[in-house]
Amino acid sequence: MITRTVSKNPRTTRGDLVNDLQRAGTKVTKATISNTLRRQGLKSCSARRVPLLKPVHVQARLKFAREHLDDPEEDWENVIWSDETKIELFGKKSTKCVWRRKNAELHPKNTIPTVKHGGGNIMLWGCFSAKGPGRMIRVKERMNGAMYREILSDNLLPSARALKMKRGWVFQHDNDPKHTARATKEWLRKKHFKVLEWPSQSPDLNPIENLWRDLKVRVAQRQRQNITALEEICMEEWAKIPATIMNTMEVPPRLQGVVR
Repeated sequence: MITRTVSKNPRTTRGDLVNDLQRAGTKVTKATISNTLRRQGLKSCSARRVPLLKPVHVQARLKFAREHLDDPEEDWENVIWSDETKIELFGKKSTKCVWRRKNAELHPKNTIPTVKHGGGNIMLWGCFSAKGPGRMIRVKERMNGAMYREILSDNLLPSARALKMKRGWVFQHDNDPKHTARATKEWLRKKHFKVLEWPSQSPDLNPIENLWRDLKVRVAQRQRQNITALEEICMEEWAKIPATIMNTMEVPPRLQGVVR
């Protein structure tokens, strides 16, 4: 009954199971339930956050995966991936383990400072390819289409040169309205940039998400007291990311899971 119940509804809690079994005349503890499920190969994990997909998104992702599933690795190595991300000064979910003595939990060395709403944040734009990180810059104002095109003008081509991309390299960005605006599309066309057609609601397919996660882990390990320091730390840590880390960035993206 226990295994069958959680298989039908993975969000069932141990307390729910204890109550269900008690109503059925069986008294068990939460520990017994955990041990029983563990023997069946089941363990309690945090639910993974994924994009909300409507049927139209599912079909677009499936189309993209089928079209590119058999693309050779060399093709993916000629793609520059890009994205924006936000990094908070004091992330509300930041956790860090410390070694401390009893009753020393409030010593400044053993605490993580927190403020409401994370104490402010910075927005970053960055890009990378299989050869390594490209440029990353801070977006200091609310981004609009004109600013986005200026970012690309100042940073995309220099990144391609620094990464020594082959002729015919492809640019990837998502379907944010600033990216798909008519003026942006025309600008890209005039610059003769090839753009990878991208399915909406698919950040999980963009390998740069792994790079952002690595950057945020690095930044979280540094002391930052204000926004200026946060920006400097982000730039320092981005510059330290070795090209060899690209071997772990899942380039090309894992499309098999979309097709299944």
